[in-house]
Amino acid sequence: MRIVSGMRPTGKLHLGHYFGVIRNWIKLQNEHETFFFIADWHALTTAYKKTQDLKNHIRDVMIDWLALGLEPEKGTLFIQSRVKEHAELHLIFSMITPKSWLEWNPTYKDMKYNLLRLSEIELQFRGGLRDVVRQFLNMIPYKVEDFERFEEHLLEDLSSTFISALFEGEIEPELLKKINVSKRDFYDTDTYGFLGYPVLQSADILIYKGQGVPVGEDQLPHIELSREIARRFNSLYGDIFPEPEALLTETPKILGTDGRKMSKSYNNAIYFADTEEEVETKVMKMFTDPQKLRKNDPGRPNVCPVFSYHRLFTPQDKVEEINGDCRSGALGCVDCKKIMIHSLEEFLKPIRERRHQIQKNIRKVEQIFIEGSISARNVALETMEQVRQAINLK
Repeated sequence: MRIVSGMRPTGKLHLGHYFGVIRNWIKLQNEHETFFFIADWHALTTAYKKTQDLKNHIRDVMIDWLALGLEPEKGTLFIQSRVKEHAELHLIFSMITPKSWLEWNPTYKDMKYNLLRLSEIELQFRGGLRDVVRQFLNMIPYKVEDFERFEEHLLEDLSSTFISALFEGEIEPELLKKINVSKRDFYDTDTYGFLGYPVLQSADILIYKGQGVPVGEDQLPHIELSREIARRFNSLYGDIFPEPEALLTETPKILGTDGRKMSKSYNNAIYFADTEEEVETKVMKMFTDPQKLRKNDPGRPNVCPVFSYHRLFTPQDKVEEINGDCRSGALGCVDCKKIMIHSLEEFLKPIRERRHQIQKNIRKVEQIFIEGSISARNVALETMEQVRQAINLK
């Protein structure tokens, strides 16, 4: 099976990247033909104003990928923007993709509203409108074939209208001050690139005739869109593209040092580039069970972020011992963290050492991705020859 996947370069990688993505990629590279790319064009989707660090971010991802175990001998590692055919296929796909497919993509609005902290307000609008919309639908003199679907479309459109009106100053201007989001913030994300990035993502996959795409559940709508675009193209111009399958992967939830999802934006991540001292400092500040205030208080490992790390990094027999001692009050949080630091360092130390060695020869690293991009482009060129011929542009 041919596997295709990419990662946006946002800086050095952390534990969440490894357990959420890279660990699965390493397994896949040993079993399938793989194309893994650094999605630098996708980085412009939301950070087009902040490109000053993009080159360094790309370099950091290169180093971390190799240090974590991705091997150029086993798969193709490359940079998206070095294969210009991605952009050409994206342009062609954009001509045949209905705008409604993008607007109704749930991930589009979720990403936009989460980025601007608008999700709660949008839910309030929808909740307040639902009864009104149902009354309206019961009053119209036409038969509604799919009541629930039509209701959702109306709620979607009306809530979007309310949000737009909010940023135009037509609804309670003080509300924007409360959530600290400006009109400029709202329209800065209202770009074609943000709306249409799933089309570019489809081009990323289909230009290699990808058959499988490893994703989490939140990315399923994007893979379904890729399948829709492939079907539409094939029906218009002839069978060129396979319909890629989503390869759902179960990944452990990696919490950040503050108990939230690990994320660079939350400043709660443990990076593979961190020194041993930096890791120790971060772990010693980690949140634990809020009810365990004193060393001898009985704890609840199931709600403690530190214990979730023990499950990943500490030997199983020791995990059971820690579980029992925490619950009985025999183990305090400080000592528990010290044990976890040792276990975590057993995992991080060899990666840190590999990273250090790889970083010494950055020219070799860059050459690996240059050669990988050439290999990827050779495949992309073959596909584009077929595409151009199919649509009579050749």
